[in-house]
Amino acid sequence: MCTKGTFARRLHDDRGGVTVFVAICVIALLGIIGIAVDGGGKMRATERADFIATEAARAGGQAIDPAQAIAGTAITVDPQAAQAAAQAYLRSAGMAGTVAVSADGKALTVTTTGTYNTKFLPVAGIGSLPVTGHGKATLLHGVTVPEGP
Repeated sequence: MCTKGTFARRLHDDRGGVTVFVAICVIALLGIIGIAVDGGGKMRATERADFIATEAARAGGQAIDPAQAIAGTAITVDPQAAQAAAQAYLRSAGMAGTVAVSADGKALTVTTTGTYNTKFLPVAGIGSLPVTGHGKATLLHGVTVPEGP
């Protein structure tokens, strides 16, 4: 039988309070670890997207217009060939993106898009994060010193 004094003592007893505190702290720490892991993962995915965009721009920049280059009138890219080369590089890297050639044909700009699939954040309802990369290549030519646009 429980007396009135025993019940009052149990009501104000701290036993089990540490367990609740530890559970709350563990959940908070797992959340912080999840944000750190997925934040770092998104940063790596963004760096990769930037790298791929830059390499695609370089690949497109190799497609110069041979008719103008051989004649010595200008060093510019063939817009269709440059876009095709950059898109081929993007496909081989497994990324989607857009390629733009400047009006003077001396610069290519590539923008890649993708997603980073989160590891910890799906628990919070965030399954993936968008990733965008940017790269630019400018044609330079010259024998001893590069001549710019």
